[in-house]
Amino acid sequence: MIGRIQGVLLENKAPDLLIDVHGIGYEIQAPLSTAFALPKIGDVVTLKTHLAVREDAHVLYGFATDHERTLFRTLIKISGVGPKLALAILSGMETERFIHSIQEQDPASLTKIPGVGKKTAERLIVEMKDKLNALGSAGSLLMEPLGALSAAADSVDHLQDAESALIALGYKPAQASKSISKVATDGMSSEEIIRAALKAM
Repeated sequence: MIGRIQGVLLENKAPDLLIDVHGIGYEIQAPLSTAFALPKIGDVVTLKTHLAVREDAHVLYGFATDHERTLFRTLIKISGVGPKLALAILSGMETERFIHSIQEQDPASLTKIPGVGKKTAERLIVEMKDKLNALGSAGSLLMEPLGALSAAADSVDHLQDAESALIALGYKPAQASKSISKVATDGMSSEEIIRAALKAM
């Protein structure tokens, strides 16, 4: 099991990352919260990781904090929730809001996340409620403050990056484009566009 990666950030096309570790490029999938918290391209980054082994591939997932990885590992233990959906949950909803939805037994808010239907939302509420006590209080699970993506790209790149990230999360291209067009304004970073678009969904 690969539990930690430290190396030079070569690409950050959320949710896909590429990190160089002594000449070896590791492709890593990360929630948007982690991707946004990373420094600029060329800087050294450290991520906590989880390796998912499938018959057809080994997929490495990276997280900025232990809490994110713990929640990810808890989610994938739930029936019907695989790594891809767990990543979408972490990306599509802030941890505090997710925990609040579980505690308040609010399936409607959970179904706004792509890939989470009514039955999955209800299963999440039932199974996660008991696991939250083991994970700690809601306050201890909050994500660390998010950083910003590199400001080197122009506004068109920010729009394209935001749309690509939403599509990678499971939103349909037309839905992603429509949501972005509603919220995007000049000067917004990719992170700001994505967060605003997710809230507008």
